[in-house]
Amino acid sequence: MRVTRCDSSAIASFGFQTFSAPRWKIEVIKVKIENSSESNIKRASLSARKKERVKLPNYENGGRGKKIYNISEFLSQQSGVEAILNTRALQSFQSLDSNTYRCTLPRIQLLNFEVAPVLDLRVITTTEDCTVEMLSCKFEGSEMVERQNNHFSAFMRNHITWDTNDSEPFLDVDVKLNLALEIYTMPFKLMPVSAVERPGNLMMQALVDRLVPLLLQQLLQYYEKWVREQCEYLP
Repeated sequence: MRVTRCDSSAIASFGFQTFSAPRWKIEVIKVKIENSSESNIKRASLSARKKERVKLPNYENGGRGKKIYNISEFLSQQSGVEAILNTRALQSFQSLDSNTYRCTLPRIQLLNFEVAPVLDLRVITTTEDCTVEMLSCKFEGSEMVERQNNHFSAFMRNHITWDTNDSEPFLDVDVKLNLALEIYTMPFKLMPVSAVERPGNLMMQALVDRLVPLLLQQLLQYYEKWVREQCEYLP
């Protein structure tokens, strides 16, 4: 609001009666107030990464030509995709298109709620590598649980490469996990972001450190099983 003084002659020009005492004009100025709630939102950025290399077995059928069953051939099959995604441990597994899959994990107990994480994953395999990327992550459950989907975002990338030409073939895996978490509940809202990020990063790193070796172990087991199946159909 702004208050300005008006000259009496100016008032007379509009046909109003003038007085010797000064009059005051009240002018209302509209002020646009920006909503600053978005800028006040605290967000924690959590991340974890794990690299690991394992020796890759060199499978041959022993017959004429000594056919070698390369890991790239296995990963290009549906059985290889299912091995990477560990479909046996999923509650449900659905193909969305030629290389995108919806994976629903078994329900877990979180405080007093049951939560079912649902991941959309894209798997791209070439003769040189295999990449698994998480396109989306959300929780299914009660209305309160599903409301949390608006307060976080996650990204995961699992890049697998191999070298079968070396005298000792090997397979490399590089897993990256990132999580952006909105801090909006008490008492965490009163804490600095670092108070959430430090323990959060430790927890995520411990999770990735535990899961990556299990992933590799399972992948090699599925690979061996697939090779045995191929050998059964050969003379």
